[in-house]
Amino acid sequence: MLGPKSWKQAVQYALVRWEKLTRFLDDGEVEIDTNLVENRVRPIAIGRKNYLFAGSHEAAQRAAIIYSLLNTCTLHGVNQEEWLVDVLTRIDTMAEDELYTLLPQHWKATKETTLPNAA
Repeated sequence: MLGPKSWKQAVQYALVRWEKLTRFLDDGEVEIDTNLVENRVRPIAIGRKNYLFAGSHEAAQRAAIIYSLLNTCTLHGVNQEEWLVDVLTRIDTMAEDELYTLLPQHWKATKETTLPNAA
């Protein structure tokens, strides 16, 4: 339980930051908390601990690249499994100047024209 001095400090803290603390009331785009951001970065923090056991620095870098690509899929509304299967199937046959189309941010737009029987 907070003592009188602690209550005073807590109220002073809030009053000094009142405009920032209530900004979400003026703008519906501003979230009331940081839960969405914290949930997005949590796997990175957990992964960072796991990278210590990746076997080598190069293996950790490769794992980080894969994590980044899969998270980019999520950000662009791309099914990660579908994207990965398609990329691994087609990457050998593509010209070097077309490889950028396999990046998740481009893949969704180009798959209709490059995949057979795409809906």
